[in-house]
Amino acid sequence: MNIEFLGRNFAVSDRVRTHTEEKLERVLKFLDEPIEAHVTLETKKHQHTAEIHLAHRHGKVHTEETSLQMMESINTAIDKAEKQARRAKKKFQDKRRRGAVARDETPHWPVDVVDPQSLRDGAGERRIIKSSRIQIKPMSLEEAALQLDGSRSEFVVFRDAETDLVSVLYRRNDDHFGLISPEF
Repeated sequence: MNIEFLGRNFAVSDRVRTHTEEKLERVLKFLDEPIEAHVTLETKKHQHTAEIHLAHRHGKVHTEETSLQMMESINTAIDKAEKQARRAKKKFQDKRRRGAVARDETPHWPVDVVDPQSLRDGAGERRIIKSSRIQIKPMSLEEAALQLDGSRSEFVVFRDAETDLVSVLYRRNDDHFGLISPEF
């Protein structure tokens, strides 16, 4: 991160610099790199103004605050910048989530059922009996077990809500369940 300080009728001391940099660290956790910060500190008569511009990958944050003390102006401006950054991050995340729902990015996997006789014959060409698409929903292991228990299907493909990995829960021949989950 690059922070540029500018003082207008105000001498920017090391104490003010370090205080501002420490306070800006709170804001930076909500913004994506690269971040460029411009801090302008100005004094007119008895009013101290702190103006903060933060440019990051997804936009800009701008705040300006005036008070009787420079440190108070800096603290209030950084608090406002933190609120704006938090709101911008939430808006960006919500936009991505809404976009995924609008585009229906819930994965659908094609499932083909192959005739076992065509595999045994060794003819080289497999005959597909049935083809369908499975929608993969996020759910816990318990929810997947309840769904499999209440259906006639032999398996359930789901996205594990805890690990966010695609897993398969299947019914075994001994009426118990088996779980297939990827290992990375």
